[in-house]
Amino acid sequence: MKNIFVGILLSFVIVVAGCSKKNDTIVVSLETTQGKIDIKLLPKVAPKTVENFTKLVTQGYYDGLIFHRVIKNFMIQSGDPTGTGAGGDSIWGKPFEDEFKENVVFDKTGVLAMANRGPNTNGSQFFITTVNTPWLNGRHTIFGYVTKESYDVVKKIEAVQTSKPGDRPIVEQKIIKAYINK
Repeated sequence: MKNIFVGILLSFVIVVAGCSKKNDTIVVSLETTQGKIDIKLLPKVAPKTVENFTKLVTQGYYDGLIFHRVIKNFMIQSGDPTGTGAGGDSIWGKPFEDEFKENVVFDKTGVLAMANRGPNTNGSQFFITTVNTPWLNGRHTIFGYVTKESYDVVKKIEAVQTSKPGDRPIVEQKIIKAYINK
């Protein structure tokens, strides 16, 4: 009888511990030439992508990189150390696979997603949308959202004058420092 009671008690403790909600929110801040962008990451939606991004952030990979592509009424893009749109590696030194979830779609502004050259070619480049972009569903891994409080900084970067062709800002827009909020 005592063993049954201990077993039930132990089971209860395990269930309660498993149900306790720990804070799974990861927020990355990008200090830019226009101000700070705070991004809530989605580790349950895109675990490998979030792992890649956060490790690159903690390594200082994004510090000093420019937004090399800015398209009004579409998105701002960064993450390429060459500044050309052709560079950037993952933490694994090779492209990694896409991570899609049916209910996580490009249905709002401020979506953080991986830039790529086609299926399963993710590296270090990312973009943030400035409009709804449903044509990107199933083509780019979504792994976060810009907070409402810092979305105005995204709009400031989007508003800068850019070159044609190329969509490169005339005045460099930089990520001064990227870091994880603890």
